[in-house]
Amino acid sequence: MTDEQKEKIHQMRDKGLSYSKIASELGIFENTIKSYCRRNNLGTVMTKYTNKVKEKCIVCKQCGKQLKHGLRGNPKKFCSEQCRRKWWKANESKINRKAYYTIICARCGKEFESYGNKDRKFCGHSCFVNFKLTLRHNNDTIMT
Repeated sequence: MTDEQKEKIHQMRDKGLSYSKIASELGIFENTIKSYCRRNNLGTVMTKYTNKVKEKCIVCKQCGKQLKHGLRGNPKKFCSEQCRRKWWKANESKINRKAYYTIICARCGKEFESYGNKDRKFCGHSCFVNFKLTLRHNNDTIMT
């Protein structure tokens, strides 16, 4: 791959063109374009995301420790899982929770709230286990 082709790949990815469009215009295999873009951190540029700029924290939001960012994935905001949990526990008011569902437990009949899972049937693990044991016991008595 020539330097001119590499420069064109950079320009085309900045415009939001797909790997296949770039490959067909330059006459290079699509997999070659993909691997070049991944190696040069051009793999995530897409048309619908070009105007979005992701916040890149330099230090942990909780403890202030210096963060090391990888080449892939979203930018880090916390240095560890413990810091992430502490920060969210201290800033619960900042959580925008829209997906609460009120459900009645299939075992005990208590009403409970489920966040993000409208298909949940039990209020907790103990009710789930008791329900399964009851089913098994009922099936055993029917069989005999």
